[in-house]
Amino acid sequence: MITAEGYGLRGPRGRVFGDVSFSAPAGTLIAVEGPSGTGRTCLMLALTGRMKATEGHAEVHGHPLPRRMPAVRRISALGPVDGISALEPALTVAEHLRERVLLQRRFASRAARDRADVAAALKAAGLELDSLVKGERTAVRDLERLEALRLGVALALLPRPRVLGIDDVDHKLGDTDRELAWSMLRSVAAAGTTVLGVCTRAPGDALVVPTGATRTAQGTTADATDALKADLKAEPTADATEETEEGAVDAYTEARRA
Repeated sequence: MITAEGYGLRGPRGRVFGDVSFSAPAGTLIAVEGPSGTGRTCLMLALTGRMKATEGHAEVHGHPLPRRMPAVRRISALGPVDGISALEPALTVAEHLRERVLLQRRFASRAARDRADVAAALKAAGLELDSLVKGERTAVRDLERLEALRLGVALALLPRPRVLGIDDVDHKLGDTDRELAWSMLRSVAAAGTTVLGVCTRAPGDALVVPTGATRTAQGTTADATDALKADLKAEPTADATEETEEGAVDAYTEARRA
């Protein structure tokens, strides 16, 4: 389960998000709701162990944050997040799937299990390769927005995470596609994975978690995100998760090393 009490992040220019308090059992569909610029992506990153909060405390499946951030990263996964885990437009669907399988492989050869894992992830995300314009050879840049979202979810589900973070769930989606996207995430949550979906407008059946921040011209959310991006470009060190400035960001070290 995920719990938070007075959870927040304050950076050099002010609060990014704050006063976040909620409790959710495993398998809950959680909507991190708010306008763009209110720290909603940063909150999702913090609850998946990829950004270091500075206020209050939270716990994810028994791991306290921010003290056990590496442990939370091991049990959570991200869908596409601009500048952090975005899909590569030039790669095909098959290439993305193959790359993710190779990154998570622990044994020299397990082809049958890899195929089964990919099939299960695609089914959970509702992505039918035969329905794509060029099948599995379709490049990401040629996917519709909902198809790209499904691919991102499928990739994130391959390691079978307990927590799934999805950014901009309803971005550039019409009413029909928006409902299809939430329906997919409901199914993922119903199967036992806790879903953190960043959105502008939450569905009625989700646990809505506001960021407790207001949109300002100071760019505090951008500051925190930029700090994370800068950290990703740096070579990781043993104490990379500790070397942060005031309100700064924990590196996405494991993915960076991979």
